[in-house]
Amino acid sequence: MTSTVPALGTRTAEGSALQAVLLDMDGTLVDTEGFWWDVEVEVFAALGHVLDESWRHVVVGGPMTRSAGFLIEATGAAITLAEVSVLLNEGFETRIGQALPLMPGAARLLAELHEHGIPTALVSASHRRIIDRVLDVLGPHHFGLSIAGDEVSRTKPYPDPYLLAAAGLGVDPARCAVVEDTVTGVTAAEAAGCQVVAVPSIAPIAPAERRTVVSSLEEVDLAFLRGLMTQMR
Repeated sequence: MTSTVPALGTRTAEGSALQAVLLDMDGTLVDTEGFWWDVEVEVFAALGHVLDESWRHVVVGGPMTRSAGFLIEATGAAITLAEVSVLLNEGFETRIGQALPLMPGAARLLAELHEHGIPTALVSASHRRIIDRVLDVLGPHHFGLSIAGDEVSRTKPYPDPYLLAAAGLGVDPARCAVVEDTVTGVTAAEAAGCQVVAVPSIAPIAPAERRTVVSSLEEVDLAFLRGLMTQMR
């Protein structure tokens, strides 16, 4: 699956203001935010450095360039960003090769969206090599397209990935529901003008205009998402 984007069209979800659902991956659909931190701890331990637990909230949800760059600067590790990125991706791939738990409600939500023909995209700050591995588990048929963090010039917290996903599906960003688990992802989605459902994974997220906070994907279904769009109108 690629992130090739066609021209903006007029595709809609009949009978609803909701045109598409755009979903984050790590911590939203798959329970992997902890995996990333564990791998970061292991990689930097091998380099002779101990990561401060408080840094976890700094690196969660962001692109690898930001998180790895921060950890290199914070620890003073003698390694380049490119080198550590390879080590982190390899370590993460090993982890998900052993187990890839889905978040509660994720499989049901994806099946429901697919059954009703709702255009859906996977939008992640993770690299393409990681996304494709996860898609094998989630089922690529559940997504019209996917956007990877290493395929955009500016990834989250910039709006670019979500704007690109909306354009690829041929929908209006303002009529897209985005499901995210971190402040970084929420910031990107809101900057793109989307309606946001936040399901906090590591750090709390406060409700706000155009943002609804729930405790689990088990609270989210198609009726819920359509209801949010109707209220917005």
